[in-house]
Amino acid sequence: MKDGIELVVGLGNPGAQYENTRHNIGYMMLDRKARAAGFRFHGAARALVARHGGVYFMKPLTFMNLAGEAVGPFCRQYRIAVSGVLVLADDLDLAPGQIRIRKNGSSGGHNGLRSIIDALGGSYGFPRLRVGIGRPPDSVDAVEWVLGRFPRAERAAWDERLDLAVSALDAVLDEGIEAAMNRFNGRD
Repeated sequence: MKDGIELVVGLGNPGAQYENTRHNIGYMMLDRKARAAGFRFHGAARALVARHGGVYFMKPLTFMNLAGEAVGPFCRQYRIAVSGVLVLADDLDLAPGQIRIRKNGSSGGHNGLRSIIDALGGSYGFPRLRVGIGRPPDSVDAVEWVLGRFPRAERAAWDERLDLAVSALDAVLDEGIEAAMNRFNGRD
């Protein structure tokens, strides 16, 4: 894989009540990737994991805010460097469907990213691919927004946005982070 990516972590919350919610974009991306590539996830310690094309794909089952509890031990067990972990996450500060790929950076207030940073020894040195979910209307609480499902009227648009996000993931894996950043950052 380009740039040494060995583990792709899709952030989300386990359980039917969280399926198809804005906060589960990482899970949704990995589910689409698995369907397209023909692989399946299997239970592992605190996560669902698959291996395909020399890369591990992980959906932590620890809930979003504790994702590092699955990622940290997995990286230590398989000797995966911090820079070899790519995290897929939602982002309130990006327009719906907008993609932002970074080589590293802070948590930006995202508790799942913060948990992974802590579990990886405080290192910000892992790449991430964020997909915008937009800010909630003034009358809607941010927690209610991120844990809310996409409205029926927006589902077709979100299908297209998620397909584009998976294309960005494929570009990171096949072409490298720089090339994917140049092609996809800012697109929606």
